[in-house]
Amino acid sequence: MIRPARSGDAQAIAAIYEWHVANGTATFDTAAPGAGEWAGKIADFAARGFPFLVAEREGVVTGYAYAARFRDRAAYAHTCEDSIYVAHTARGQGVGSALLPALIAAARAAGFQQMLAVIGGGEPASVALHGKCGFVHAGRMRNVGKKFGRLLDTVYMQCDLREEGNT
Repeated sequence: MIRPARSGDAQAIAAIYEWHVANGTATFDTAAPGAGEWAGKIADFAARGFPFLVAEREGVVTGYAYAARFRDRAAYAHTCEDSIYVAHTARGQGVGSALLPALIAAARAAGFQQMLAVIGGGEPASVALHGKCGFVHAGRMRNVGKKFGRLLDTVYMQCDLREEGNT
């Protein structure tokens, strides 16, 4: 089930992200925010009309996704950046494939016209998921992050939300 995030989801979201911070390169964060910060983010997104969704299976949050303005400058008001994370115990079970199309629809409903994915480490699974949902390659910044002793690229992908075929 995909639904809007609630403040009560903050602990589960924090745990999912903490695992990715400690074990993955999709985020360049090296310290994970706590549940209190996530609860604040959920409330802020709701107040601003930005989509923040969770995937839930049998009462357990298995992933989350949100979209916020890409930049605060007025000219970017119609462009958002997505973030999507799946619990490591739920990877390969279709959670991302359910979350991202729902996020695209919610971002479209919120008035966004373009969605950008900024994929840390060029994570192949994330690149494939975004491609499956209508994103196209928009660029690569080489060696811009360093984590676990490795230099990492960032891949940019873009989805035109005005095109109904993009899910």
